[in-house]
Amino acid sequence: MIDLFGEHILVALIGLFGGLLLGLAARLGRFCTLGAIEDQAYAANNTRLRMWGISIGLSMLGSFGLMAAGLFDPADTFYLATAWNPLASIIGGVMFGYGMALCGNCGYGALARLGGGDLRAFVIVLVMGIATYVVMSGPLAQLRVWAFPTASAGPQSQGFAHLIASALPLSPAMIGMISGCAIFLMTLLTGEFWKKRKEVFWSLVVAIAIVSGWAGTTWVAQNGFAAIMVESHTFSAPVGESILYAMNGSALTLSFGIGSVAGVWTGALIGSLRKGHFRWEACEDPRELRRQIIGAAIMGVGAVIAMGCSVGQGISAFSLLAYSAPVTFIAIYAGARLGLRQLIEGFAPV
Repeated sequence: MIDLFGEHILVALIGLFGGLLLGLAARLGRFCTLGAIEDQAYAANNTRLRMWGISIGLSMLGSFGLMAAGLFDPADTFYLATAWNPLASIIGGVMFGYGMALCGNCGYGALARLGGGDLRAFVIVLVMGIATYVVMSGPLAQLRVWAFPTASAGPQSQGFAHLIASALPLSPAMIGMISGCAIFLMTLLTGEFWKKRKEVFWSLVVAIAIVSGWAGTTWVAQNGFAAIMVESHTFSAPVGESILYAMNGSALTLSFGIGSVAGVWTGALIGSLRKGHFRWEACEDPRELRRQIIGAAIMGVGAVIAMGCSVGQGISAFSLLAYSAPVTFIAIYAGARLGLRQLIEGFAPV
Protein backbone atom coordinates (compact mmCIF):
# COMPACT_ATOMS: atom_id res chain seq x y z
CA MET A 1 0.00 0.00 0.00
CA ILE A 2 2.79 2.43 0.89
CA ASP A 3 4.72 1.43 -2.25
CA LEU A 4 1.64 2.19 -4.35
CA PHE A 5 0.65 5.58 -2.92
CA GLY A 6 3.52 6.81 -0.76
CA GLU A 7 3.19 7.83 2.87
CA HIS A 8 1.77 11.32 2.42
CA ILE A 9 -0.90 10.39 -0.11
CA LEU A 10 -1.86 7.37 1.99
CA VAL A 11 -2.37 9.37 5.18
CA ALA A 12 -4.36 11.92 3.17
CA LEU A 13 -6.61 9.09 1.95
CA ILE A 14 -7.02 7.89 5.54
CA GLY A 15 -8.03 11.43 6.51
CA LEU A 16 -10.36 11.58 3.52
CA PHE A 17 -12.11 8.38 4.61
CA GLY A 18 -12.73 9.63 8.14
CA GLY A 19 -13.67 13.08 6.88
CA LEU A 20 -16.29 11.57 4.57
CA LEU A 21 -17.85 9.81 7.56
CA LEU A 22 -17.84 13.03 9.58
CA GLY A 23 -19.36 15.02 6.72
CA LEU A 24 -22.14 12.48 6.30
CA ALA A 25 -22.75 12.48 10.06
CA ALA A 26 -23.12 16.26 10.01
CA ARG A 27 -25.59 16.38 7.13
CA LEU A 28 -27.52 13.14 7.61
CA GLY A 29 -27.15 12.68 11.36
CA ARG A 30 -27.24 16.38 12.35
CA PHE A 31 -24.06 15.90 14.40
CA CYS A 32 -23.10 19.44 15.40
CA THR A 33 -21.35 21.03 18.37
CA LEU A 34 -23.20 24.33 18.53
CA GLY A 35 -26.49 22.70 17.61
CA ALA A 36 -26.13 20.31 20.53
CA ILE A 37 -25.40 23.15 22.96
CA GLU A 38 -28.23 25.29 21.62
CA ASP A 39 -30.73 22.42 21.81
CA GLN A 40 -29.75 21.71 25.40
CA ALA A 41 -29.80 25.35 26.50
CA TYR A 42 -32.90 26.67 24.72
CA ALA A 43 -34.99 23.66 23.72
CA ALA A 44 -34.38 21.40 26.76
CA ASN A 45 -33.36 18.70 24.29
CA ASN A 46 -30.25 16.68 25.15
CA THR A 47 -30.36 14.34 22.16
CA ARG A 48 -27.48 15.83 20.19
CA LEU A 49 -25.42 16.37 23.34
CA ARG A 50 -25.90 12.69 24.13
CA MET A 51 -24.64 11.88 20.64
CA TRP A 52 -21.35 13.46 21.70
CA GLY A 53 -21.31 11.25 24.79
CA ILE A 54 -21.84 8.12 22.69
CA SER A 55 -19.12 9.19 20.24
CA ILE A 56 -16.65 9.93 23.04
CA GLY A 57 -17.31 6.63 24.80
CA LEU A 58 -17.00 4.54 21.65
CA SER A 59 -13.92 6.48 20.51
CA MET A 60 -12.26 5.78 23.85
CA LEU A 61 -13.19 2.12 23.64
CA GLY A 62 -11.78 1.86 20.11
CA SER A 63 -8.62 3.87 20.75
CA PHE A 64 -7.62 2.01 23.90
CA GLY A 65 -8.69 -1.24 22.26
CA LEU A 66 -6.10 -0.53 19.57
CA MET A 67 -3.59 0.13 22.35
CA ALA A 68 -4.40 -3.21 24.00
CA ALA A 69 -3.85 -4.94 20.66
CA GLY A 70 -0.47 -3.23 20.23
CA LEU A 71 -1.64 -1.30 17.18
CA PHE A 72 -1.51 2.19 18.65
CA ASP A 73 0.28 4.04 21.43
CA PRO A 74 -1.54 7.17 22.66
CA ALA A 75 1.72 8.41 24.19
CA ASP A 76 2.94 9.09 20.63
CA THR A 77 0.22 11.68 20.04
CA PHE A 78 0.50 15.42 20.40
CA TYR A 79 -2.21 15.52 23.07
CA LEU A 80 -0.35 13.26 25.50
CA ALA A 81 3.22 14.18 24.58
CA THR A 82 2.81 17.93 25.20
CA ALA A 83 2.76 19.31 28.74
CA TRP A 84 -0.76 20.44 29.57
CA ASN A 85 -1.33 24.14 30.19
CA PRO A 86 -4.66 24.50 32.09
CA LEU A 87 -4.84 28.25 31.49
CA ALA A 88 -4.49 27.75 27.75
CA SER A 89 -7.28 25.16 27.77
CA ILE A 90 -9.62 27.47 29.64
CA ILE A 91 -8.90 30.73 27.79
CA GLY A 92 -8.60 29.09 24.39
CA GLY A 93 -11.70 26.98 24.95
CA VAL A 94 -13.83 29.95 26.02
CA MET A 95 -12.59 31.96 23.02
CA PHE A 96 -13.37 29.10 20.66
CA GLY A 97 -16.85 28.57 22.07
CA TYR A 98 -17.68 32.28 22.02
CA GLY A 99 -16.43 32.66 18.45
CA MET A 100 -18.37 29.56 17.46
CA ALA A 101 -21.58 31.08 18.79
CA LEU A 102 -20.97 34.33 16.89
CA CYS A 103 -20.34 32.38 13.68
CA GLY A 104 -23.14 29.91 14.15
CA ASN A 105 -20.70 27.06 13.43
CA CYS A 106 -17.39 25.57 14.47
CA GLY A 107 -14.77 24.80 11.82
CA TYR A 108 -16.17 21.31 11.30
CA GLY A 109 -19.72 22.62 11.10
CA ALA A 110 -18.73 25.36 8.67
CA LEU A 111 -17.16 22.80 6.33
CA ALA A 112 -20.32 20.72 6.55
CA ARG A 113 -22.53 23.71 5.75
CA LEU A 114 -20.23 24.69 2.90
CA GLY A 115 -20.90 21.24 1.46
CA GLY A 116 -24.58 22.18 1.47
CA GLY A 117 -23.99 25.34 -0.58
CA ASP A 118 -23.80 27.91 2.24
CA LEU A 119 -21.38 30.60 1.07
CA ARG A 120 -21.45 32.23 4.51
CA ALA A 121 -19.63 29.14 5.73
CA PHE A 122 -17.00 29.73 3.03
CA VAL A 123 -16.18 33.07 4.66
CA ILE A 124 -15.98 31.42 8.09
CA VAL A 125 -13.62 28.72 6.79
CA LEU A 126 -11.32 31.25 5.13
CA VAL A 127 -11.15 33.63 8.08
CA MET A 128 -10.72 30.85 10.63
CA GLY A 129 -7.98 29.18 8.60
CA ILE A 130 -6.05 32.42 8.17
CA ALA A 131 -6.47 33.43 11.83
CA THR A 132 -5.23 30.02 12.91
CA TYR A 133 -1.99 30.38 10.97
CA VAL A 134 -1.48 34.01 11.99
CA VAL A 135 -1.31 32.86 15.61
CA MET A 136 0.23 29.43 15.08
CA SER A 137 3.19 30.32 12.85
CA GLY A 138 2.56 33.84 11.57
CA PRO A 139 3.07 37.37 12.95
CA LEU A 140 1.47 36.63 16.33
CA ALA A 141 3.17 33.29 16.91
CA GLN A 142 5.85 34.74 19.20
CA LEU A 143 3.22 36.50 21.31
CA ARG A 144 1.28 33.24 21.67
CA VAL A 145 4.39 31.30 22.67
CA TRP A 146 5.22 33.96 25.26
CA ALA A 147 1.71 34.01 26.71
CA PHE A 148 1.04 30.26 26.48
CA PRO A 149 4.37 28.41 26.32
CA THR A 150 4.35 24.74 25.36
CA ALA A 151 6.89 22.09 26.21
CA SER A 152 7.38 18.38 25.89
CA ALA A 153 5.88 16.34 28.69
CA GLY A 154 8.89 14.05 28.70
CA PRO A 155 8.25 10.53 30.03
CA GLN A 156 5.13 11.63 31.92
CA SER A 157 2.13 11.03 29.65
CA GLN A 158 -0.54 13.74 29.94
CA GLY A 159 -3.51 11.40 30.21
CA PHE A 160 -5.83 10.19 32.96
CA ALA A 161 -5.56 6.54 31.95
CA HIS A 162 -1.79 6.58 32.34
CA LEU A 163 -2.06 8.51 35.62
CA ILE A 164 -4.55 6.05 37.14
CA ALA A 165 -2.55 3.08 35.83
CA SER A 166 0.47 4.28 37.81
CA ALA A 167 -1.52 3.80 41.02
CA LEU A 168 -3.51 0.66 40.18
CA PRO A 169 -2.57 -2.82 38.98
CA LEU A 170 -4.25 -2.14 35.64
CA SER A 171 -2.85 -1.11 32.27
CA PRO A 172 -3.72 2.27 30.69
CA ALA A 173 -5.46 0.36 27.89
CA MET A 174 -7.72 -1.46 30.35
CA ILE A 175 -8.54 1.74 32.25
CA GLY A 176 -9.34 3.54 29.00
CA MET A 177 -11.59 0.75 27.75
CA ILE A 178 -13.44 0.54 31.08
CA SER A 179 -13.92 4.33 31.07
CA GLY A 180 -15.14 4.28 27.48
CA CYS A 181 -17.65 1.53 28.24
CA ALA A 182 -18.88 3.44 31.28
CA ILE A 183 -19.44 6.68 29.34
CA PHE A 184 -21.10 4.80 26.50
CA LEU A 185 -23.47 2.84 28.74
CA MET A 186 -24.36 5.81 30.94
CA THR A 187 -25.22 7.89 27.89
CA LEU A 188 -27.02 5.10 26.09
CA LEU A 189 -29.20 3.94 28.99
CA THR A 190 -30.05 7.32 30.53
CA GLY A 191 -33.37 8.61 29.27
CA GLU A 192 -33.81 5.55 27.02
CA PHE A 193 -31.46 7.04 24.45
CA TRP A 194 -30.92 3.52 23.10
CA LYS A 195 -34.30 3.81 21.38
CA LYS A 196 -32.98 6.59 19.14
CA ARG A 197 -31.34 4.23 16.68
CA LYS A 198 -30.52 6.85 14.04
CA GLU A 199 -28.68 9.05 16.54
CA VAL A 200 -26.81 6.08 18.00
CA PHE A 201 -25.80 4.95 14.51
CA TRP A 202 -24.35 8.32 13.49
CA SER A 203 -22.56 8.60 16.82
CA LEU A 204 -20.93 5.26 16.02
CA VAL A 205 -19.95 6.58 12.58
CA VAL A 206 -18.20 9.56 14.19
CA ALA A 207 -16.33 7.23 16.55
CA ILE A 208 -15.20 5.07 13.61
CA ALA A 209 -13.84 8.18 11.91
CA ILE A 210 -11.80 9.14 14.98
CA VAL A 211 -10.44 5.65 15.63
CA SER A 212 -9.62 5.12 11.94
CA GLY A 213 -7.41 8.21 12.11
CA TRP A 214 -5.39 6.85 15.03
CA ALA A 215 -5.13 3.37 13.52
CA GLY A 216 -4.31 4.49 9.99
CA THR A 217 -1.67 7.09 10.78
CA THR A 218 -0.02 4.73 13.29
CA TRP A 219 0.25 2.00 10.66
CA VAL A 220 1.81 4.36 8.11
CA ALA A 221 4.20 5.83 10.70
CA GLN A 222 5.36 2.35 11.73
CA ASN A 223 5.67 0.88 8.24
CA GLY A 224 6.84 3.85 6.17
CA PHE A 225 10.08 5.79 6.05
CA ALA A 226 8.73 9.35 6.11
CA ALA A 227 8.17 11.24 9.38
CA ILE A 228 4.41 10.84 9.75
CA MET A 229 2.56 12.30 12.73
CA VAL A 230 0.16 10.01 14.55
CA GLU A 231 -3.08 12.00 14.58
CA SER A 232 -6.82 12.01 14.20
CA HIS A 233 -9.40 14.58 13.18
CA THR A 234 -9.36 18.22 14.23
CA PHE A 235 -10.46 21.29 12.29
CA SER A 236 -8.36 24.28 13.18
CA ALA A 237 -4.83 24.07 11.77
CA PRO A 238 -5.88 21.64 8.99
CA VAL A 239 -8.27 24.29 7.62
CA GLY A 240 -5.42 26.77 7.25
CA GLU A 241 -3.16 24.02 5.92
CA SER A 242 -5.74 23.21 3.25
CA ILE A 243 -5.88 26.87 2.17
CA LEU A 244 -2.08 26.92 1.87
CA TYR A 245 -2.13 23.70 -0.15
CA ALA A 246 -4.76 25.11 -2.50
CA MET A 247 -2.41 28.02 -3.26
CA ASN A 248 0.99 26.27 -3.13
CA GLY A 249 0.25 22.59 -3.75
CA SER A 250 3.30 22.10 -5.94
CA ALA A 251 5.57 23.14 -3.05
CA LEU A 252 3.73 21.28 -0.27
CA THR A 253 2.85 17.68 0.48
CA LEU A 254 -0.54 16.22 1.20
CA SER A 255 -1.36 15.43 4.82
CA PHE A 256 -3.94 13.73 6.97
CA GLY A 257 -5.48 17.10 7.86
CA ILE A 258 -5.90 18.16 4.24
CA GLY A 259 -7.57 14.86 3.43
CA SER A 260 -9.81 15.24 6.48
CA VAL A 261 -10.97 18.73 5.47
CA ALA A 262 -11.65 17.60 1.89
CA GLY A 263 -13.49 14.56 3.20
CA VAL A 264 -15.86 16.53 5.43
CA TRP A 265 -16.73 18.88 2.57
CA THR A 266 -17.28 15.98 0.16
CA GLY A 267 -19.28 13.93 2.65
CA ALA A 268 -21.45 16.92 3.48
CA LEU A 269 -22.01 17.57 -0.24
CA ILE A 270 -23.08 13.97 -0.79
CA GLY A 271 -25.33 14.08 2.27
CA SER A 272 -27.00 17.34 1.29
CA LEU A 273 -27.62 16.10 -2.26
CA ARG A 274 -28.95 12.83 -0.89
CA LYS A 275 -31.52 14.66 1.27
CA GLY A 276 -32.25 17.32 -1.34
CA HIS A 277 -31.02 20.08 0.98
CA PHE A 278 -28.33 21.54 -1.25
CA ARG A 279 -28.99 25.18 -2.06
CA TRP A 280 -26.86 28.25 -2.54
CA GLU A 281 -27.08 30.69 0.36
CA ALA A 282 -25.36 33.99 0.99
CA CYS A 283 -25.28 36.62 3.70
CA GLU A 284 -27.69 39.50 3.00
CA ASP A 285 -27.04 41.47 6.20
CA PRO A 286 -23.65 43.23 6.54
CA ARG A 287 -23.97 43.06 10.33
CA GLU A 288 -24.31 39.28 10.16
CA LEU A 289 -21.26 39.05 7.91
CA ARG A 290 -19.26 41.23 10.31
CA ARG A 291 -20.30 39.06 13.25
CA GLN A 292 -19.27 35.90 11.42
CA ILE A 293 -15.88 37.30 10.41
CA ILE A 294 -15.13 38.42 13.97
CA GLY A 295 -16.36 35.11 15.38
CA ALA A 296 -14.28 33.07 12.93
CA ALA A 297 -11.14 35.02 13.84
CA ILE A 298 -11.75 34.54 17.59
CA MET A 299 -12.48 30.87 17.00
CA GLY A 300 -9.26 30.32 15.04
CA VAL A 301 -7.13 32.02 17.70
CA GLY A 302 -8.87 30.11 20.49
CA ALA A 303 -8.32 26.76 18.77
CA VAL A 304 -4.57 27.35 18.56
CA ILE A 305 -4.32 28.42 22.20
CA ALA A 306 -6.39 25.43 23.36
CA MET A 307 -4.47 23.08 21.02
CA GLY A 308 -7.63 21.88 19.34
CA CYS A 309 -11.22 22.61 18.42
CA SER A 310 -14.53 21.10 19.49
CA VAL A 311 -13.70 17.94 17.53
CA GLY A 312 -9.95 17.91 18.17
CA GLN A 313 -10.22 18.34 21.93
CA GLY A 314 -13.87 17.33 22.34
CA ILE A 315 -13.55 13.90 20.71
CA SER A 316 -10.03 13.09 19.45
CA ALA A 317 -8.22 14.17 22.64
CA PHE A 318 -11.10 12.84 24.76
CA SER A 319 -10.69 9.44 23.11
CA LEU A 320 -7.21 9.32 24.70
CA LEU A 321 -8.39 10.65 28.08
CA ALA A 322 -6.02 13.59 27.74
CA TYR A 323 -5.95 16.01 30.68
CA SER A 324 -6.84 18.87 28.34
CA ALA A 325 -9.96 17.30 26.84
CA PRO A 326 -12.64 17.69 29.58
CA VAL A 327 -11.38 21.11 30.65
CA THR A 328 -11.32 22.45 27.10
CA PHE A 329 -14.70 20.91 26.31
CA ILE A 330 -16.29 22.55 29.35
CA ALA A 331 -14.65 25.87 28.45
CA ILE A 332 -15.98 25.62 24.89
CA TYR A 333 -19.45 24.95 26.28
CA ALA A 334 -19.20 27.96 28.61
CA GLY A 335 -17.97 30.23 25.82
CA ALA A 336 -20.74 29.06 23.51
CA ARG A 337 -23.39 29.66 26.17
CA LEU A 338 -22.01 33.17 26.69
CA GLY A 339 -22.12 33.90 22.97
CA LEU A 340 -25.60 32.44 22.54
CA ARG A 341 -26.88 34.47 25.46
CA GLN A 342 -25.48 37.63 23.88
CA LEU A 343 -27.13 36.84 20.55
CA ILE A 344 -30.47 35.53 21.80
CA GLU A 345 -31.07 37.25 25.12
CA GLY A 346 -28.65 40.19 25.18
CA PHE A 347 -26.69 41.28 28.21
CA ALA A 348 -29.13 43.92 29.48
CA PRO A 349 -30.07 43.38 33.16
CA VAL A 350 -33.49 41.88 33.76
